[in-house]
Amino acid sequence: MKKTYLLFKNLLVLATLTLCIISCGSTKESLTISSDEEKAFKQVQGDTITIASDKTDYEIIIIEPGFNVWLNSVAKPEGYYSQNFLENRNYIMVLEWNNRVMQPARFNPNLYELQINYTNQIDYGYEVNYKLYNYFIYFQRKYNQRLGPFVPRI
Repeated sequence: MKKTYLLFKNLLVLATLTLCIISCGSTKESLTISSDEEKAFKQVQGDTITIASDKTDYEIIIIEPGFNVWLNSVAKPEGYYSQNFLENRNYIMVLEWNNRVMQPARFNPNLYELQINYTNQIDYGYEVNYKLYNYFIYFQRKYNQRLGPFVPRI
């Protein structure tokens, strides 16, 4: 009788501990997509954005339907983020992007086609960093991807 009681008590403690551990797990935030953002995602005509800096010889060409509309109607305006913030976030997301390009069997090669040559040793200027950052936000929200440890918010 005493062994049965002890076994039952141990099982009860183990079950309680397991429930506590499971309930402490983190929850994933779901993205809320506004109607303006949804409209931008559904743009059909070709959108080509050239991101270039007057100070440097670097440019990025983005061919993504809806991005230009989204950038002008949904994204935070230029000046909202500091250049340091944009550079730090871009560096993290470029690393993950390039990692996914190198693994076409694991990640959709239609989404991750080309590597991005971006280093934190070069000052690309505010405009390049601003538009690249916003493209990453647009991309993550449109295709339900996560390129970093943070939720892609507007």
